[in-house]
Amino acid sequence: MSDEEYSATVLGSHWFSGPPQPQEAVPDRVEGSVMRFGPGVTAAMPAPFPVVVPVVVPPRRRGAGLRRYTLAAVVLAAVLAYLGWQRFGPGIEVRDVAVTTDPAGPACDAAADVVAVVGTNGRPGTLTYRWVRSDGTTSEALTERVPRGQREARLHLLWTFRGTGSYQAKAELQLLSPGQRTAAVNFTYRCNP
Repeated sequence: MSDEEYSATVLGSHWFSGPPQPQEAVPDRVEGSVMRFGPGVTAAMPAPFPVVVPVVVPPRRRGAGLRRYTLAAVVLAAVLAYLGWQRFGPGIEVRDVAVTTDPAGPACDAAADVVAVVGTNGRPGTLTYRWVRSDGTTSEALTERVPRGQREARLHLLWTFRGTGSYQAKAELQLLSPGQRTAAVNFTYRCNP
């Protein structure tokens, strides 16, 4: 075939014959009231080559692992610092001391209940104190354990009186530690038969 006989239009004309014309669909077989068209379900065809999906791992940024746990580490450190301060922080502090008793005084041959109320900061600790009475009696050093969260301690002195007459009494609390403070109350014992 020479160049003069060659025609691209003639050669390619079978490719452009237009869209296929629809034909009437005819079922392959009839099974009862069900009509089957086409070859049916075919088996899966294996791929002609193995399918490999590449996994792309993004490059790690420098310090990304540390930043991931920074907030958790800060929260953990804050909680541990708070718990350490609660357990090992400053000890008990005395805010105020007051001593009271019944202003009428005890009855004949009865005891006066003298109460010292020691206000604290709510921290745990031990109070060391002693009672000094106006009759010349001084108690030994006494202790009172104050648990965490308790903001006051009540310290009692039971002073028993016997006999007739009257007596001007004074009871003084001497707080020895923490810090040194004193508080006192005056009352009168009267017994006239």
